[in-house]
Amino acid sequence: MTQKARHQRYVGIHNDLYGGMTDTGKIIRDAWVFGIIPETETCEGWLPQGIESLWEKVQAEWEKYGFRVSRLPPELQERFHRIQNEAIARARAAGWDPDTYLDDE
Repeated sequence: MTQKARHQRYVGIHNDLYGGMTDTGKIIRDAWVFGIIPETETCEGWLPQGIESLWEKVQAEWEKYGFRVSRLPPELQERFHRIQNEAIARARAAGWDPDTYLDDE
């Protein structure tokens, strides 16, 4: 990671490409699902190290469920689907096409 990249702050999930349809956006949405951060936290202004730390926490939670939505308890499944469906609706309204490859920059 370059020195510039280490200090570049994240724009926030709602300011990210198509409302966060990126790898970083997925980390944030999953953190909301697991209650690691509140759904009001967009991570705007976070440094890459903070996003990486969040990713590690999200991975630890997913590991408990074998990285499968179907293994989540019902309340987490419901939250997962609600958060994902809302994100998809926002992204489509912004012109996102799920069949188009998006690079998380």
